[in-house]
Amino acid sequence: MTEKECVHRDDEEGSPLLRRAIALLIAFVVLVLFTILLVYLILRPTKPHFILQDATVYAFNTSAPFNFLTTNVQITMASRNPNDKIGIYYDKLVVHATYRGQQVTLPTLLPQTYQGHKDVSIWSPFVYGNNVPIAPYLGNEISQDISVGSILLNVKIDGRIRWKVGSFITGKYHLYVNCPAYVGVGGKMVGNSVVVGKS
Repeated sequence: MTEKECVHRDDEEGSPLLRRAIALLIAFVVLVLFTILLVYLILRPTKPHFILQDATVYAFNTSAPFNFLTTNVQITMASRNPNDKIGIYYDKLVVHATYRGQQVTLPTLLPQTYQGHKDVSIWSPFVYGNNVPIAPYLGNEISQDISVGSILLNVKIDGRIRWKVGSFITGKYHLYVNCPAYVGVGGKMVGNSVVVGKS
């Protein structure tokens, strides 16, 4: 018996079809990524800028034995949309104040609004808290700050926004803003701050 080499034959009929499908998929992904990059470069989306314009403290008192704080502050905040071609829907914005890392006012809901291109929105809510429990060590620090005549408050905004480009409106995005300010007790704000919105 003579030896014969066995010829092994691959079934390559399905391979060109599979290669074409993969090539089409890769081309589609590249096209989508290129379109997203092009839209981004044309629109150049920028987050809104927030400015704490004014803060007036009407009450900032501790009650014995320094475990409770009563706060009443009126703040004026401005938000500017720096985008030329993008509008912003402020769906839900909640503002509150903190003192040395502890929240000292209740959350206050700001009204919903739409902000057009290069537009400015202004809110002037009262944020307050009656007999808010505080850490015992804060009582002495509050007394010291009041004797100096100013306190450092952080005005914080937490919320949801949507972007509008033409008639297209995006899904909701998280927005977080922190505006620190030295505020004169019983008077106007001592130092102002400009903070860009963070999401």
